[in-house]
Amino acid sequence: MSKAQVIHKKGPPGCMKWEDWHVADPKLGEVRIRHTAIGVNYADTYHRAGISHPWPVPEEPVVIGFEGVGIVEGIGEGVTEFKTGDRVAYGIPPLGSYSEVRNYPTDKLLHLPKDLDDREVAALLMKGMTAHYLLHRTYAVQPGDTILVHAAAGGMGLILCQWAKALGATIVGTVSTQEKAEVAKAAGCHFPVVRSEKSFVEVVREVTNNEGCAVVYEAIGKDTLQDSLDTLRPMGICAAYGHVSGPPDPVDIIQDLGRRGSLFITRPAIMHYVAKRVDLEWTARDLFKAIGDKIISANINYEYELKDAVQAHTAIESGKTLGASVLIP
Repeated sequence: MSKAQVIHKKGPPGCMKWEDWHVADPKLGEVRIRHTAIGVNYADTYHRAGISHPWPVPEEPVVIGFEGVGIVEGIGEGVTEFKTGDRVAYGIPPLGSYSEVRNYPTDKLLHLPKDLDDREVAALLMKGMTAHYLLHRTYAVQPGDTILVHAAAGGMGLILCQWAKALGATIVGTVSTQEKAEVAKAAGCHFPVVRSEKSFVEVVREVTNNEGCAVVYEAIGKDTLQDSLDTLRPMGICAAYGHVSGPPDPVDIIQDLGRRGSLFITRPAIMHYVAKRVDLEWTARDLFKAIGDKIISANINYEYELKDAVQAHTAIESGKTLGASVLIP
């Protein structure tokens, strides 16, 4: 019998219980995976608490987590593209990665290149695929663009800064402390701004000679969205992909978007950008190359045993973590 972090009633971190978890034989189109590393995402805390965002959460008992790396140890009917012993990775639901062993559908599973580290990929896959579509598809960042990255010292923010710098962008990034400003700067953020000390709107205006930035990657939500719109150049894009401070107030398309300069606002989500197998493979291929070429790194600062996942959630909800966290079975 394998073990997992099982939730019988959604709630605070302590609702996760380290206990036996039965895994049936893989079904049609599935493989059984023994995890070697598991990614921890802020969205996991939503799911644990019972918030079905960005994906629905099954009824209890449930195991959360949607990012993992491991070895195939069982094959379901109809599976031909994977075999026992393959190194594999995934970064989207179905949920269930907070476990030693699980079944996973092969239409969303990826082969892991042999030269990549399991922990690095587990910490990077979902965030890296998100960064890929934000930087290449939601808005295709060009050399010379000025962009604004919120939460620039967080797991997502650091990846965005590293990759955007490689694309030739000038990066303004917001952070909550001076310590985090130094971390963001080391990752490629040219102008880190501590939000409590200086207006990021003013900094963007100074950096762009009052033109505004091409795109703002808005991860904070209620506390910053209106100011984020003020940073944009005419026809600029606000990619509102997160809302850690709560859902933003409604946007008036006439006053908030039209008056400010025919702005665009979108709520991009990974499930739409990788819904087609060809897009999933393209995104992963580009990401794996960026990891292999050292363009981006996972910035793993916290490593917990899977049985200690409660500690991992307590830490990331404190807002004091820097970089990525992983769980090791």
